[in-house]
Amino acid sequence: MIIAYLRQLLKPKYPTLNRLEINKEAILYNLRLLQNKQPQAQIIPVVKSNAYGHGLKEICKILNESGLKMIALDSFPEAQIAYRYFRGKILLIGEMPIAAYRHLRWSRTEICVYNSLTLRALAALGVSARIHLFVNSGMNREGIKDLPSFWREQADYWPKLKIVGLCSHLADAEGNSDFNQLQQECFFKDLDFLHSQNCYPASVHLGNSAGVFVLSDKRLTAFRPGLAIYGYNPFPNISPYFSPAQELKPALSLISTVVSLQDLHAGESVSYNATYSTKQATQIAVIPFGYYEGLDRRLSDLAEFQVLSGKKKIKAKLAGRVCMNLSCLDVGREETVKPGMEVLLVSPRRDDPNSLENLAYLQKSIAYEFLVKLQPNIRRIII
Repeated sequence: MIIAYLRQLLKPKYPTLNRLEINKEAILYNLRLLQNKQPQAQIIPVVKSNAYGHGLKEICKILNESGLKMIALDSFPEAQIAYRYFRGKILLIGEMPIAAYRHLRWSRTEICVYNSLTLRALAALGVSARIHLFVNSGMNREGIKDLPSFWREQADYWPKLKIVGLCSHLADAEGNSDFNQLQQECFFKDLDFLHSQNCYPASVHLGNSAGVFVLSDKRLTAFRPGLAIYGYNPFPNISPYFSPAQELKPALSLISTVVSLQDLHAGESVSYNATYSTKQATQIAVIPFGYYEGLDRRLSDLAEFQVLSGKKKIKAKLAGRVCMNLSCLDVGREETVKPGMEVLLVSPRRDDPNSLENLAYLQKSIAYEFLVKLQPNIRRIII
């Protein structure tokens, strides 16, 4: 451990042309806002998929300052990172290879169980694993469909495990249908069954980010918000919950650097397949950020970014096809643009054309997809 620490300490801090900044205060503010919505419940932030692209290590460090007791992860590799950087417990909500369970730190780990295979493997470990029974309340993607039958079939295994949670997942929490109510009825029917078996799990959780705003049943003792922790509104603008969720503060800024400039005459084309032609003489600024780094090709010829020149923000339209590691920006005849200037690709301001929500809309996608495609090798910095 000492040698590893010294290596990290002495590791050269090389400069980088792309970086992702995470606003610590925004993350902690969002956490407080969600906790105030459900004061009776434990908030368990979902930090899977590299903390929705924000950086698992960095988000763990921030959440340590909140006093949180638990975070939710998807996989064994994520757990190894969280053990190192998060001081509390982890809830593994994804399936794992059976052989990997023996390597978990059971004093700090709880497991969602979806099926008999996992249940029996955990019982065989002899560690009295703490489990959350995941029931299928209507999404029909995963989970225990018939809990009473499952309970009887696994009767020999319950004494070897500790049931500490009951959970499920809403299929349409951000929608305006009756499906939420139907899922709740199914879920609480399973909770009543556990109570009839003298089993009283402490963690009862059904709600995701939208669920924090939508659900009001006080029998829910925990929530698993993901997108909302990072400051993004899970609701469409026609939802009655859209305005309250707009109080969330986006925490992410994505920044690249101009590496070269090209002077073009009117009528010249830019990048692959000549999809963009200049209408007048202009400058093309090139940045080292392409679809490998996470800039979707569907944004080609559509997105608008900002070159940062002191306090001035210069319009920079994405010109031509996004390339693997490069993109071209039309900055007009703005003479102040120079190599080395920074370009704001994702703004934390919702009203900016390059807010994450606006960019996701342009690429006909969702905020989740944009975030998780940001490459892990982009430097993350907590500000």
